[in-house]
Amino acid sequence: MTSRRLVLLSTLLATVAGCSLFRHEPPPPPVVAPDHDAVAAIRAAGAHDDSVIDVKPLRDPAVDALMAQAQQAEHAGNYAAAASVLDKALQISPDAPELLQERAEAAIGMKDFAGAEKLAHKSWSLGPRLGPLCARNWQTIVETRLQVNDKAGAATARKWVQQCHKAGVPRY
Repeated sequence: MTSRRLVLLSTLLATVAGCSLFRHEPPPPPVVAPDHDAVAAIRAAGAHDDSVIDVKPLRDPAVDALMAQAQQAEHAGNYAAAASVLDKALQISPDAPELLQERAEAAIGMKDFAGAEKLAHKSWSLGPRLGPLCARNWQTIVETRLQVNDKAGAATARKWVQQCHKAGVPRY
């Protein structure tokens, strides 16, 4: 009888131990601080890039007006309204890298990190691939990777931010 209890007890313990192997753990929280302003970090990456290359294409006046509306909505904290206005601007100029990046930043504000990363990649692929816009593209990817706790992906994207900088020719 004791050996039967011992077998039953060991079977029960093995079952419980096996079940714990398949337990579904919730994903770890993001590695960024709750008060971290991802949009500000993205814009700072572009503002602090003093590359000799800074492409500023001519835009349709209607797109400029829509971008101004989007900025007002964003300053009011309404990223959804800003995104909606930027979507209208993208209907006019669907391949404008600056617009795509602005829309990516609005997506970050709305916590749509997958959408933001996709838009930043598209902006980078259509853009100059150097200078402030490039830095903002890759900083967006840094921020989205941090949100999903992908430290390696964030580190790789940080290297790309640095590669956006093109130093000027020394003049003596």
